[in-house]
Amino acid sequence: MVATSGSRLIAEDAVEALKANLLPLAAVLTPNIPEAEVLSGISIADPGDMERAAQAIGERYGCAVLCKGGHNLNDANDLLWRDGTCKWFRGRRIHNPNTHGTGCTLSSAIASNLAKGYDLDTAVERAKAYLSGALAAMLDLGAGSGPMDHLFDLKGEFVL
Repeated sequence: MVATSGSRLIAEDAVEALKANLLPLAAVLTPNIPEAEVLSGISIADPGDMERAAQAIGERYGCAVLCKGGHNLNDANDLLWRDGTCKWFRGRRIHNPNTHGTGCTLSSAIASNLAKGYDLDTAVERAKAYLSGALAAMLDLGAGSGPMDHLFDLKGEFVL
């Protein structure tokens, strides 16, 4: 819905359709800070705001919510709200200008780990480790904010 840069990625009527038709079907949502603000109606300025926003989203849509940190709010700490409880997943910011697609990569890695049979906490931990490895590989293609190296561990622990 909203890029890390703050740019809207879909039209307002599409956001309303998303809220009404798709989000209530989700098992887990992974909004970044700007998206969490849109979905919750809460301005997020600190970790407490992240907790309130994640709870509001989770209660509204009946699912778990991984509110992704960063965005100058914290290092790379994500908050999982589920069934009335919060759990922080700590991470360190990796200074890499090539961060295009990090949110999509994280959510896809979580979904892949859930499909492999991991519980949600483990799926998030593994997804964060995969994303950190892809960023730390420092792939540098083209100009601007390029992609991270999704193949950094082609034969490693994330394959199976």
